[in-house]
Formats: sequence, structure tokens, C-alpha cells
Amino acid sequence: MEKTFAIIKPDAVAAGNAGNILALIENNGFRIVAMRKETLSRAVAEGFYAVHKGKGFFDELIDFMTEGPVVLLALEREDAINKWREVMGSTNPEKAAEGTVRKLYGTNIGRNASHGSDAPETAAFELSWFFRGYEVA
Repeated sequence: MEKTFAIIKPDAVAAGNAGNILALIENNGFRIVAMRKETLSRAVAEGFYAVHKGKGFFDELIDFMTEGPVVLLALEREDAINKWREVMGSTNPEKAAEGTVRKLYGTNIGRNASHGSDAPETAAFELSWFFRGYEVA
């Protein structure tokens, strides 16, 4: 079994779509190992997205990710990283496949409802950024 990290972003939480996204997650064979709802501080968001620091969209991304509550998730299933990325859909909701999280609940490329780890190393970092080891064991 593989674990991955996911965020239901502030736009989807504010629109009341977190429950629908959680249902999609479970209906696609994921086990929710850990889950927490919180509003990210600037420091936490900046640290999490540090890889993007200096890019033109960084400040806008941080403003967005700190504007309201998010749902942080540790997910588990076989091939979890690739499967979650498939269920999320393309970063741009306009290009996302029908039935994906971003097609259903994303507004645009910047407000696209969800985040997911893109590789095992990224998943390990992201899970440890938000959850203690015993929470996802």
C-alpha cells in the first residue's frame, strides 16, 4: 500500500464541496488515514510551497492558501500517488477530464479545488509537513 498527501483547497471548502470530494476519494478506493481541517498560517504555507518561492505566482498562491480553511489528508491505497492525481484531474479545470475533482469543483488554474503529491519523495515530505508519524502509520 502506498500513501499520498492531498489538500482540499480553500475554494472547495468555502463552496461546501469538501464532503463531495471526500466521497469521491472513498469511492475511488482510498482509505483516509488522517484528516484535519485548519486555516494555514502564512509561515506554514510559505514553507510548504517553498519550492515555488521567487516564481511570479508565489504570493498569489500563498494568499489563496491562507484565505480560509483547508482539509489536509493522508490517503492510502495501491498506487495512491498516481491514482489520486488521476482522480484530481488536470491542474487546469478547463482541461480536466469529466468527473474529476478539478473538473467538478475547480474554478480556474489558480483555484483548482485540490492538491496532490506528485512523487514518493514529495509525498513523504508533504505528509511529514502536516502530520506526525504516528498519525499516518
